[in-house]
Amino acid sequence: MNHLQNRARMLISCPDQPGIVATVSRFLYEQGANIVDSDQHTTDPSGGLFFMRIEFDLPKLEDAYEALERRFEEIARPLQMSWRIAFANRVKKIAIFVSKEDHCLLELLWRKKSGELGADIAMVISNHPDLRETVEAYRIPFYHIPVTSDTKQEAERQQLELVKGQVDLVVLARYMQIISPHFIDQYPNSIINIHHSFLPAFVGGNPYAQAYKRGVKIIGATAHYITEDLDAGPIIEQDVQRVNHKDQVEDLKRIGRHIERTVFAKAVNWHVEDRILVYGNKTVVFV
Repeated sequence: MNHLQNRARMLISCPDQPGIVATVSRFLYEQGANIVDSDQHTTDPSGGLFFMRIEFDLPKLEDAYEALERRFEEIARPLQMSWRIAFANRVKKIAIFVSKEDHCLLELLWRKKSGELGADIAMVISNHPDLRETVEAYRIPFYHIPVTSDTKQEAERQQLELVKGQVDLVVLARYMQIISPHFIDQYPNSIINIHHSFLPAFVGGNPYAQAYKRGVKIIGATAHYITEDLDAGPIIEQDVQRVNHKDQVEDLKRIGRHIERTVFAKAVNWHVEDRILVYGNKTVVFV
């Protein structure tokens, strides 16, 4: 039997106050659940926000879910909780958007093939045809939807027609087009971008050229959720590597590609494993 068949993840955020952990734990115990993992964080014990991620096993989870949800709402409401329960055995579906650069796309394809990505790649959508053969070799549908300034609105309509109701998460694997507010509204906190820079430095285009011109000694990459503010959404993961005066722009790009791949893959995995809670323009990531 699948060991995740009866496992669920509960994510909670609320104003901090004494007794939250005890209340949630006691509730799950009274429902017959066994807690297998738990983590929590407070921004400030006195008047701050409290965040919690808890995994539990409950016999016959599918049958018990509606009653569990109804009963938990009774204790959640007085504590002003925002909360949700995710089934661990329900594999999320991803749509990958990509342009011409393949390194972040390949990282996800490799991880899926090796069993390191806990999600299904439902489709790849690109504004260029270049990567069709690469994607279809993995037996994943590839859709080429060209984008120009004149056709952008129609292209997004076609993209949304493909993904809406079919995927849980959209990831931008070096997709070099700006996503419209209308598209973002369809997937709130569910569009992940990899920015080839250590944000908030060097936003926008050509960040490695900007970094080279500035003479930086550290370069990095940032995975973040997309919002209407360009390159300013909640940050999920970042990493850096030291460089020096000998490194040219192409060297920075080569080093940066490696950082981008690992940062991007971590962020995607953490999202599909329900490890991220967003508040304001920040995230709490339980890893």
